[in-house]
Amino acid sequence: MQYIPNILFAILLVAGIGYFVKNVRKLTRNIKLGKDIDRTDNKSERWKNMAMIALGQSKMVRRPIAGFLHIIVYLGFIIINIEVLEIVIDGLTGEHRIFTKVLPDSVYGFLIGSFEILAVAVLVAVIVFWIRRNIIKLKRFLSSEMKGWPKSDGNIILYFEVVLMTLFLVMNASDLHFQHAGHGNVISQYIAPLFEGAPETAHIVERATWWIHITGILIFLNYLYYSKHLHILLAFPNTWYANLNPKGQFTNDPNVTKEVKLMMDPNADPFAAPAEGEDEGEPEKFGASDVMDLNWVQLMNSYTCTECGRCTSECPANLTGKKLSPRKIMMDTRDRLEEVGKNIDANKGKFVDDGKSLLNDYITTEELWACTSCNACVEACPVNIDPLSIIIEMRRYLVMEQSAAPMELNNMMSNIENNGAPWPYNQMDRLNWANED
Repeated sequence: MQYIPNILFAILLVAGIGYFVKNVRKLTRNIKLGKDIDRTDNKSERWKNMAMIALGQSKMVRRPIAGFLHIIVYLGFIIINIEVLEIVIDGLTGEHRIFTKVLPDSVYGFLIGSFEILAVAVLVAVIVFWIRRNIIKLKRFLSSEMKGWPKSDGNIILYFEVVLMTLFLVMNASDLHFQHAGHGNVISQYIAPLFEGAPETAHIVERATWWIHITGILIFLNYLYYSKHLHILLAFPNTWYANLNPKGQFTNDPNVTKEVKLMMDPNADPFAAPAEGEDEGEPEKFGASDVMDLNWVQLMNSYTCTECGRCTSECPANLTGKKLSPRKIMMDTRDRLEEVGKNIDANKGKFVDDGKSLLNDYITTEELWACTSCNACVEACPVNIDPLSIIIEMRRYLVMEQSAAPMELNNMMSNIENNGAPWPYNQMDRLNWANED
């Protein structure tokens, strides 16, 4: 009978981690639906980006208040969960605070004391975040795409943090042996008097909070897949694989580049048969109309989106009342990718055409053409997400596959083709302005 709690804990642990692994596989499968792209150049710069941006939070602190509070929650999440290692070992072995038998009292006391101080700091930061979202109601949290689940998700994760931090402090406070030892009970000592006169009640509370705490952490772990807080894990690969090219340097479609080179080479024969061993195959689609047309880094971007709204709050098109919201572009891409993933799951590993696409069903042409391609959204993102690259690919599809560019753009391209300039003037008349009095 004494081993029943250990067996139950092992079952809980395996089930929680197993379900998480299952979701990670699904996530990886969905991301790999994107086209291949090589982002392994300049590894030293990539490691630096990951260290500075994902780990060091360097872009978060550009907005000092939110940045500082986020760092507190981030550090609390990382450091306090070191304590989870002790809980796991205790749960599997039947020990109680096993690290007290391994570490010197001073070291253990310092660690737990630090955890308790961080727990309180996290509670304060989370409460401030909740007030900013629900009472002050910052403008960037009130956009149309932030209604329904996205709004609820932002609050649910805050409630999770409050519950987990409170459980940690109550667990320590109700552990009377730990309290009497006097090592690390920096905060919990002020809660402990509630249990001093009732040792049996204290033991029940300590055990209950211990079980609820570890169960809550496993639930939190598996909730990440369904939440914007997946960025806790994906921020690291996302910053490593980010585009290192200068802002504003767009990619050239290799098929178009090949055609242009043929046109510029007077000796080239556009009708020549492919060279031996060269298989041209079916021409690829220009641009993107659905998630499978995007590359895998762009799809990972969509899962990494924190929905913080910094991109949209910096977007000049959005600020002038246009429909475009870079945050919505990323959220729509993720939602469509999830829909495609569920389609594949339901059809035994194959995607069955559902008559939908990212373009029009999720993202409108009005949004795409509102973009000024200024890169403000890319610069503002705290985890190096690139909404502009998705917008450009979808524009490319509209122009080159559907000839659906706005009239102003079509006029400009016709002028360039006919006159060598965007303006509707003959090349012979281009310098007439210089002769005017």
